[in-house]
Order: sequence, then structure tokens, then C-alpha cells
Amino acid sequence: MTSFDAGAPCWVDLAVPDLEAAKRFYGELFGWTFEAGSEEFGHYTPALKDGKDVAALVPAPDAPAAWNLYLSTPDVEALAVRIGEAGGKVTAGPLPIADAGTVLVATDPGGAAFGAWQAGARDGFALKGAPGSFFWPEIYTRDKGAVDPFYEQVFGYEGQQVSEGEFDFRLWSLPGAPYPVAARLQMGSYIPAEVPAHALVYFSVEDTDATVAKVREMGGDVSREPSDSPFGRSALVSDDQGARFAVMGPVKDAG
Repeated sequence: MTSFDAGAPCWVDLAVPDLEAAKRFYGELFGWTFEAGSEEFGHYTPALKDGKDVAALVPAPDAPAAWNLYLSTPDVEALAVRIGEAGGKVTAGPLPIADAGTVLVATDPGGAAFGAWQAGARDGFALKGAPGSFFWPEIYTRDKGAVDPFYEQVFGYEGQQVSEGEFDFRLWSLPGAPYPVAARLQMGSYIPAEVPAHALVYFSVEDTDATVAKVREMGGDVSREPSDSPFGRSALVSDDQGARFAVMGPVKDAG
């Protein structure tokens, strides 16, 4: 079992109207296989890469397709209190999921949704950083003045401002950790006004350009073409049901 520090990303899942279409898309794009979803838990469908847990798909026929990010916590009840005190809002839970763990869903002061997970029998990712698995999260917001202190207070992140102006970007690290665990982007004029605040999930890939071509081939969309960064070559895409995510690869350092 992998152990996750408090505040570290530990899981992602995709709420999607058409479960079978999502299995086809991500199975072909990332080489995922899927366990059978349990009816008891709403056909929550684990996704595997090389036999290891990397994500899950959640049937949501009446909601827009969207990726959801979960951060680890040793005490979800105490976290719920801190979220409220810091200006966020718990929208679901804390809710025990059999013996797997306890989940809550919340929104930050800028309106971005995120989840938190207190592990029981299931800890989170069994594989991350490798091609076809989770790599990195960013909080996209239009209210950095409220959002930065929120995450730094609730999760104890140490912030490092990387750039300001039109591209306002901040890294977040856990105390004493050698690598950042997440980042915040203040959405500028280059992002359409109708794009809401959200958590953007990155997946590691072997070849970003080839992955973007595959996304297009399967009916997805590309909102930011491949470009180089200090961490690797990345692109911002959507699947064929409209869920936004990013890809990066080859990843230079997964931390």
C-alpha cells in the first residue's frame, strides 16, 4: 500500500455521462483496463494501468463530464472544520465508503471543487508519474487572493510565486518536501470567461504530440497545443464527452 502525506494528491476520478464511451476513450488513449463497477457503489469503476490502480470512472448521466481531484487527509472531520473556517464549503460528506475510507467533497472560495480522502483499506494511487497515470494537479481560479490563503491554511502548503501578470502561477509544497505537490493558476484573458474555476488534472504520457493526435482522432478537443515547460512537454485537451484534462510527456521529473 502506498502512503500519502496529508495534503498530497492521492486519487482522481471522472464523473461521466456515458461510462462505456469513457472506457473506450481512456482505454485506447492510456492503455487502461477496468474492473467491474459495483452496483452497491453506483457502478464506480476502477481504472488500472499495468494492473495497478490509477483512477476511476463514475457514471453521472445528468452532469457534465469532469475530472475530480482528491487530497489525502488523516482526519477528514477536522479537515471539514478547517475548510469552513477558511472560507470554503463542504458540499458532500464526510461519508464512509465501506471499509475503503472516508470521502468529502468541497469547493474553495473561488468555486473550484475538490475532494479529500481519509484512507481505510484503500489508500489511493498504486501507480503515479509513469506514462498512463496521474502526474500533477493545478487549481484554475479567478480569485487568487482568496484561494492562495485557503489552501495554505487548510492543507499547510508552502507557496512559491513563480510568475505574475497575465500568467500568474504559484507552486505549493508540503513542509520539508523536496518537490511541489500542486500549483495554482490565475486564469487570464487567454482562458474563455465561460470556463469555471476547477482542478485541472495532468496525466503522464510517453509522447505529448502523439497523445494529442490520438485525442483528436477519437473525437476529443485540444484547447492548448503541445508546448515545452521545465517539467516536460504538455497540452490541454478534452475527451469526447467534454472533460478537460492535461497531458505531459515525457515527464522530466515526477517528484
